[in-house]
This record gives sequence, structure tokens and C-alpha cells, in this order.
Amino acid sequence: MKQPHPGLSQHMGHWGMFRAESADGEVTAVHPQKTDRNPSPVLGNLVGSVTHRSRVQGPAVRRGWLERGPGPTDRRGSEEFVSVSWDELTELLAAELSRVIDRHGNQAIYGGSYGWASAGRFHHAQSQVHRFLNCIGGYTRSVHSYSLGATGVVMPYVLGAHWKMFSRSTSWDVIARKTELIVAFGGIPLKNTGINHGGTSDHPTASALDALRARGGKIVTISPLRNDLDGAARWLTPIPGTDVAMMLGLAYVLVSENLHDTAFLDRYCTGYARFEEYLLGVTDGTPKTAEWASHICGVSTSEITDLAREMARRRTLVTVTWSLQRTKSGEQAPWMGVTLASMLGQIGIPGGGFGHGYGSMNEPGLAPVPYPLPTLPQGSNPVKAFIPVAAVSDMLLHPGEEFDFNGQRLTYPDIRLVHWAGGNPFHHHQDLGRLRRALARPDTVVVHDPYWTPMAKHADIVVPSTTSLERSDISCTRNDPLLVAMHPAVPRFADARDDYDTFSAVAERLGVGAQFTEGRTSEEWVEHLYDQWRGYLRGMNVDTPDFDEFWQLGSWPMATEDGLTLLEDYRGDPEKYPLRTPSGRIEIFSEVIEKFGYEDCIGHPAWYEPVEWLKGVRAQQFPLHLIANQPRTRLHSQLDHGARSQASKVHDREPIRMHPKAATDRGLHDGDVVRVFNDRGACLAGVVVDEDMMPAVVQLATGAWYDPEDPADVGSMCVHGNPNVLTADVGTSSLSHGCTGQHVLVQIERFDGVVPPITAFDPPQFVERETVRRPLG
Repeated sequence: MKQPHPGLSQHMGHWGMFRAESADGEVTAVHPQKTDRNPSPVLGNLVGSVTHRSRVQGPAVRRGWLERGPGPTDRRGSEEFVSVSWDELTELLAAELSRVIDRHGNQAIYGGSYGWASAGRFHHAQSQVHRFLNCIGGYTRSVHSYSLGATGVVMPYVLGAHWKMFSRSTSWDVIARKTELIVAFGGIPLKNTGINHGGTSDHPTASALDALRARGGKIVTISPLRNDLDGAARWLTPIPGTDVAMMLGLAYVLVSENLHDTAFLDRYCTGYARFEEYLLGVTDGTPKTAEWASHICGVSTSEITDLAREMARRRTLVTVTWSLQRTKSGEQAPWMGVTLASMLGQIGIPGGGFGHGYGSMNEPGLAPVPYPLPTLPQGSNPVKAFIPVAAVSDMLLHPGEEFDFNGQRLTYPDIRLVHWAGGNPFHHHQDLGRLRRALARPDTVVVHDPYWTPMAKHADIVVPSTTSLERSDISCTRNDPLLVAMHPAVPRFADARDDYDTFSAVAERLGVGAQFTEGRTSEEWVEHLYDQWRGYLRGMNVDTPDFDEFWQLGSWPMATEDGLTLLEDYRGDPEKYPLRTPSGRIEIFSEVIEKFGYEDCIGHPAWYEPVEWLKGVRAQQFPLHLIANQPRTRLHSQLDHGARSQASKVHDREPIRMHPKAATDRGLHDGDVVRVFNDRGACLAGVVVDEDMMPAVVQLATGAWYDPEDPADVGSMCVHGNPNVLTADVGTSSLSHGCTGQHVLVQIERFDGVVPPITAFDPPQFVERETVRRPLG
């Protein structure tokens, strides 16, 4: 397998398709795909990323683990490392896996991978580590995601599917041509549409919205942040966390003025009557009027009433961003969005209905591919234990404790070894002090990473991985027409290895090498996956080039299903195309959820007062509502050291946006370094004054690499600006236990001390092997 164009390599990242210039082992320039309508500027972070000082040079082991052996310790994240050879790392890792399995069983291994490490189909870290762990007897797994933990559980009960809402959503071209009004709860933030799991060859969102406007279509963005939607739109600003109350007020207007579509509700939905009793106040004595909603959310009664009437009058698409379900009671916003769209009766009509995730990723609105994609088989996991992904700290801190999840009563397993590849939980997870206490409990933490991320610094065994820029792979995603050959742009860095080669060596040491590799090198696997996929398409009478031709061409256009409308087939014939819900219909009221008996998630969408909100008791002590949303200048925490991300920093800190009034009240100005704090922790950030937000709202993006002032203190202030030292580690509800990291109450004050240096991107301290007190024999 050879690179067709030395010095100019075609590649695919999560941010888009590009060609990379390189010299001396480093990417020096990146050129986006010419046909991409709106290339992501985040591609700029790739330049200089391969040889950055934060790269892991070679295999490393924490000093205390070498000296004292496996066991719980509070020294993870603060102790020196020792360089070891690849042979020694292989022996150490194989021996420790064997020890844990022999003494505690495979259930004691947590396969803690979380995606986004690579857009490639073979070198996907999550697939690699799970395949390896399945070969040695399995592991405790996680389910769902931080992005969609609540939606992933509740929507199968409501619409009978989860992924179909995104992969088979109403297409952008249909919206541009047919929609008269978009009501966007959470806006449609273009910054998030730069990315897709398996890469993306085009970014059509901005063009589609412009086309809708040019045709006379209107957009209402409902968010505390004005820039949650780019371009012309009417901006309504509910108090953060109150979108469901506003939706209920809109629904009440529809009912009280007889604007709801009773024929649609009768034929296509079930349980509406039960919900209407709640809406009208029959069940709790509180009618959810526009006045009631206004008192909670802060949007005027007249604005709510006028918007409800306009929604009933126009071809309306109700959209809910993923961010709205990353809060306490996060199940309610998408469920209520479906209910509101059902009351309008436009679900299944081109340009109307419901959408979830427009502006959350570059997937909703894009045409799907009608056949499976090349996929590395992960094998079968015989271990039945699992957790919702956002419960990792609970699991590590409370082994043997029971918990509720999706109608089940489960028990947290006793984890002795965490094997992590392909993610940084210090970005995704909440209450980082608590996470550090949780990571102190296992006997061993193993981390595969190209960089010295916060997670790598908290490991006992650090495996230096290559980046996707150093590997051959193939890339594609379920909502993009191109299958792309990912040509390596640079040689492997220092002593880094592909995860596949690491796992192959350890698998061989454990006696399952043939099972893991099936006798193939990584390049042979890439060709094998392509040939398997090609054979499947041949069975569908689709002709594709052989692998060598494909590799030379660089990409191949796949068929896509264009012009989709979500649930159009169901609306056309609900008997022939029933939903996969218990009733086969849209479940506004779910008998299944109701029977679970959860007080924090009853059988229909409802308003639950948040703890972290501006009208709550906590706001008296912490009067600013911080939105911890996704960054504009990077994907999650990836390549935070890149030029694009670094250019956004203020005095090297993550920027925190504040309304002029909030800044003036605290004597703050643009460029000031401030301490952001609550009773969980504190971080430093750099002030950016911005009037395009609510006065009591501040915005600090996630993804700044966690950088504690004192690495030995789990409660130490983060000097770089990671908001997860502030957020609460609590689940959305007993139903899904999803992530609630979007909202948190804080106070802000000027930081008048000596500003600490940023060390987040520096490697940890190393000691010579000879200084280790108990060398391995």
C-alpha cells in the first residue's frame, strides 16, 4: 500500500476531507476539499500537531506502580514516569491483565474507550480495544454517550428509534425548499456542524439556511446565546434550563385556541389525552398556560402566544439541539419537542415536523448511505455487566452498590483495571475532583494516547499511539457519499505504534494472537475490510473499483438517499410502516416508562425544576449561569494545543464570555483573568465581554486540557479553564443517567494573584530507571 502523492497526502479528519503538506515528519499545511461548501477552520489545528511537545515519545510506566506494584493510590496525576521498552511494556500489560482476570474475573476490567479518536474505520481506538478485550474473555462496558445519554434511552420509547432521528432526518435540501418556519430550541450552532464521526466531505448547513431565508422562510432561535445561530433570526432568550416550560406554554396556547391537530394525534399518536390532563392542570392543579411558562422562563406571555399561533399557521419544523438533554431531566426537552410537533400535526410532511440535533453535528440533514459500511468486527463480549457511560465515577467509587437504569436494577461491578483507548474523560466527565478520586481506586489504569492528555497523566501504564496522520485507513460515515482512502501524511512519530500492533503483541503474549489478528497486518486488514464491503455491494448489483484502484483514486462516491423527510413513510401508511414503539405509534405517554415508577421521569413529558438555575436557591450564592458548551475552535479537547485553539485563548486561558452588565458589576474588562468558582471547584479563565447573551449568563467552552495548580491535590484550581471542575456529577434521571454537564451556577471574581503558568501540554517528569527502588526482575 503506497502513498500516490508524496508530499501531498489525502486524508479525512472528523472536521472534513483535506490534503496535507508535510516536511520533516510534520504537517506544514492543510488544504480542504475543494467541493466543500463551508470547510471547517478547525482543520488548522492539524498543522504542527504531529511533533508537538505533548506527544508521548515512547512506552512509560508510573514510578510508584513499578516500585510498589498494582493497587489503589492517590498519586495518579502527580507522580513521575519511567521510560520502558516495548518488550517490557508488553510483558507488564499482559501480566497485569492475566492477574486481574485470574483473581477477579473479566468483569473487573472496564473497557473505558470513548470514540472520536480517528475517522478511520479500522484504526478506530474504541473498536480496537473492545476487539482485544473480547478476545481475552470480555470486559465491563459502557452504553450510550455523553452527547446523547438521555435521548438514547427515552427516544426508542417515544419514536421507536434513536439513530434514525439523525441518520434519516429531514434533509437540508427539503428544509431549504419547504420549511416556512424553524423554531430552534438551542439554536442551530454552525460551530458544531464542522464534525462527523467518520469524517465529512461537505458542510451544507449554512448554505441551506441561507436558501431558506432567501425563499422567505423564518427562523426563531431560542437560546441564552445569540451566536447559537448564525445569520438573520428572531432571538428569544428563556432562562437556561427552562425550554420545557416554554414548550408547555406553547402547547397550552395550541389547545386553548383549538389550534392543535386532533386528527393527527388520534391516528398517529398514543397517550395524548393523558398528557393533556397534565397540560391543562387536571392532574396537578397547575395549568401550563403561557403566563405560567412566562413566569418560569422569562419570555413574555405575548411572545409565547404569538409564536404558538405562528407555528400553527406555517409549515413549521421544531428542532431541539443535543445540548438541551445534557441537563438534569434532559429526557424532557426532546420528548416535549416531539409532543409539540405532534400537536402541530406536521410530522412526516416535507419541511415540517421534528428534528433533533440540527446544529449539533454534521449528520442531521445529510443524506444517508443505503448500505452498511466497512466495519472491524469486535467479537462477542460474554461479560454482561455494563454502566451508562456518564456513571464511571459512581462505578469506581461505589462497587457493589445498586442503581436504577432504564427499568432495571443494576449493580456497579468492582473494577480493578481500567483500559482506556481513544478519549479524554477529563473533557467529557463532570466534577473532575470526584473523577480523580474515582481513578485513584482501581489497581491499574492503562491509557493508549498519542499525547500527554490529563487522562494519560493519570495512568499507570501509558501506551504511545500513532495519530491518524501516521496511518493508512479508510473513512466513511452513514451520512456522507464518499468512501475515502486515508493516506499517511507523515512517518510514525518517535517510538509510537498503532494500537493494533500493541494489541497484537499483547494478544500473542496471552495466547490469543491468531484470534485477534486473523493473520493480517493492519494494512492487510484495511484491504480486507474494503473487499468485504465491496462483496456486499456486488450482491446489490453495485460495481466498485478493486482496492488498488480505489487507493489510487483516493475516494469513491457511494449512493445516498436524497430528499428524506423524517417519518414520511409512517405518515403515509402507519399500519404498513409502524414505529418500533410498544404501540407502533408516537408515544406521547409511555406506559412502559410510567410502570418504572421513577419520580424523576414519569410517563409523559413534564416540567421538573432544576437545581442549577437562576431562580433556584443556589443562585443566591452563585448568581451566574455558566453554559459549558462545545468549543468553537476544536473538537472536544482534541488538539487544544493547535493554532486555531490557541488563538482563542486569553492570556493562555480558555475565554469566558460575559455580558457587559455582568462584567461591569464585578469591575471586569476584556482581557482580565478571572477566578470562576462554586462549592465544587474553581478555574481561571480570560474575560471576553459580549452583549450577545443574557446578562446573568456566562459561557465557558469545554475542552481546555485540565491543568491543576497543584497536581497532588484533587481539589486544586484548574489554571487553564476547564469548566468540569465546576459541573455536578449527577445523572439526568433514573431512566437514563445521562450527562448533565451543560449547565452550572457559578460566581466570578478578578484574579489578582500571580497568574500561574500553563503546564497542560508539557510531558510529566521522568526519572531514570536506575532510581526506581524495586526494579522488576
